[in-house]
Amino acid sequence: MNQANGRKAIFITGAASGMGLETARLFASEGWFVGGVDVNDEGLASLKAELGDAGFVTRLDVTDREAYRKVLADFAEATGGKLDILFNNAGIGRGGPFQDMPWEDALAVVNINLIAVLSGIHLAIPLLKATPNSLCFSTSSSSAIFGIANIAVYSATKHAVKGFTEALSVELKAAGVRVADTLPGLIDTPILPPEAKTSAPTEGMWRLIPPVEVAKAVWGAYHNDKIHWYVPVELEAYDLIVTQHPEQVRDQMVQAGLFNRTEE
Repeated sequence: MNQANGRKAIFITGAASGMGLETARLFASEGWFVGGVDVNDEGLASLKAELGDAGFVTRLDVTDREAYRKVLADFAEATGGKLDILFNNAGIGRGGPFQDMPWEDALAVVNINLIAVLSGIHLAIPLLKATPNSLCFSTSSSSAIFGIANIAVYSATKHAVKGFTEALSVELKAAGVRVADTLPGLIDTPILPPEAKTSAPTEGMWRLIPPVEVAKAVWGAYHNDKIHWYVPVELEAYDLIVTQHPEQVRDQMVQAGLFNRTEE
């Protein structure tokens, strides 16, 4: 059954809150058919009620590859085989000094923030190739500009997403599939610790940003050929500085106390 009825279609992981939710709302308001998945049952129920006939909302653990395969197949049936945007947004944040981090937490971050992104894209490529001017879009992070102490594994996964985005942008270009990502700074979402929200400055590139700004970046990426979308835009200049002077950035972070104080 083609529920999309000719509308453009976006499939969003981590759609029940934060950046995913705001993206679902924005695209629905623009007349798109929205697929939203998450493991947050309460958030999904609210999103389903909000989207109504404009949405395909269901529970999905993105680390379950076979479940992901089935949900994508069901979504494709609802869209007549179209997938204009795949938005790989699901992610978790667990931190602390790496040496003290439970290994299970480290693996969970890698499995959700990286492996599930690879899996979802791998499953969705045939749909993206079958849809003219399609976009594969992923959530990276400002911690992919320079790794952040106490969220080292999270930073590693986001660096990987950024590099994978660049590689796929070359691989899929000939097939007409564009590949891009967003590198958000401090976004006011549930993944951000409360202390980070209260200590955030009111201006500058590390100010607290509403999640709708990331949704706008997704919208902009569909109408543009740019690979990296920085939110806020000032982070792009910071990326250039880090590339040229990584040791200087490291030393500044150490001087600011942004490191792990541990006793041997």
